[in-house]
Amino acid sequence: MNRAVLAGTAAAFIAAAGGGFIIAQRPLTHALAVATPADAQEARAPIYYQDPDGKPAYSSTPKKTLDGRNYRAVPANADISFEDIITEPVPGPNSVSTERRIKYYRNPMGLPDTSPTPKKDSMGMDYIPVFDGDDSDNGSVKLSPGKIQRTGVKSEPAAKRVILTTIRAPGTIQLDERRISVISMRAESWVQKVADVTTGTKVRSGQPLMDIYSPAISSAAAEYVATITSKTTGGDGLYGRGSRQRIMNLDVPDTVIAEIEKSRIVPISIAWAAPRDGIVLERNAVEGMRAQPGDILFRIADTSLVWAMVDVAERDLGAIAVGQPVTVRTRSLSGRQFAGKVNVIYPQVNRETRTTRVRIELTNADLALLPDMYIDASIETGSADPVVSVPESAVIDTGTRQSVLIDKGQGRFEPRGVELGRRGGGYAEIREGVADGEPVVISANFLIDAESNLKAALKGFSDARSPQ
Repeated sequence: MNRAVLAGTAAAFIAAAGGGFIIAQRPLTHALAVATPADAQEARAPIYYQDPDGKPAYSSTPKKTLDGRNYRAVPANADISFEDIITEPVPGPNSVSTERRIKYYRNPMGLPDTSPTPKKDSMGMDYIPVFDGDDSDNGSVKLSPGKIQRTGVKSEPAAKRVILTTIRAPGTIQLDERRISVISMRAESWVQKVADVTTGTKVRSGQPLMDIYSPAISSAAAEYVATITSKTTGGDGLYGRGSRQRIMNLDVPDTVIAEIEKSRIVPISIAWAAPRDGIVLERNAVEGMRAQPGDILFRIADTSLVWAMVDVAERDLGAIAVGQPVTVRTRSLSGRQFAGKVNVIYPQVNRETRTTRVRIELTNADLALLPDMYIDASIETGSADPVVSVPESAVIDTGTRQSVLIDKGQGRFEPRGVELGRRGGGYAEIREGVADGEPVVISANFLIDAESNLKAALKGFSDARSPQ
């Protein structure tokens, strides 16, 4: 009896040892197939929970969505790898493999370290194999579906769009230089009477402003009257032309000269009238004062048309041209805007502010725009012709180089240099590098670009270490 038990025990030991030896000789993938009931139960236990709609939202504990639905439990055997690892079994040393050839192994933490054989880093992490074709010379990178979903990579085809750029510039309202009139005497004069006109008063053309007396004007008027009333020269207009010109040179209004010719009387005082419609900006005339030649007595400006003088940054000058539409908004008249056009671009750049002054003409029928009022101008630039463009988020701009990532499909992305044009409305014009309809990455492109640069650096490091 004892001998039978010992024999059975020995047979079981030998069978277990043989089985263990056989299992040890099999590949790892076949060994994993031999699982105990406890292992199977452990494989079915959830290791995390995922959003029921498949969105990239995860939780380590049970959780519900906003609408009350439970997160989906993900067991260990249903977990998706988010790394670019090869799940195929590694062939044994004596077997003939039909899989791709491993060129080298790279550091799992992204350090510039490679190895021709499998290796572990200082933390015990396995080096990642790099296969033929995974490190192409064009810097392309291939990502697994899990990593694409987890990083939020999105693509959008390049398309033709109309790109309009708005340039905003501050400025002030100024008077139109061509619509300002100054009233001054050309000869010594005395102001006898001033009309009820003050600074800020609106006046009409021909409205009386003051009465003045000037000895020089009275002398010229008397000479002219004597000439036109003389029996000898009165009938010949050529003799009176010089006398009349003398009165005109003293800036006597035409209405006063016409009245002298009609009445043949020399006036003692002359009524001076407003030369144009406008607002009195300056009034220096006082009753009884003596006015010397050149003294400004009144300054009148027509404000029905004003200028908006804005300062445009030097970098935006290339996009501005005469005739472009402009929208002007004032800081005091909230919600109101005025339409105009670029009239003049001044040929000078301010040395301190690096801006150029641009003049815009604005109609001011209700006189709401006042001189020196602050305004904000929006200048519309661009063309109505559609151009190939991509979202601005797709452009990777290093300052000296601009590029985008082309989605080649099946998780492969290729960086490509581009030449940019105008920008506006969240889009950038592509003048060269991308054709209409080519899909480009518009989200998480910096992560893919970093992966591409890492692979290019590792490839260069590997090539430098490989024997010549």
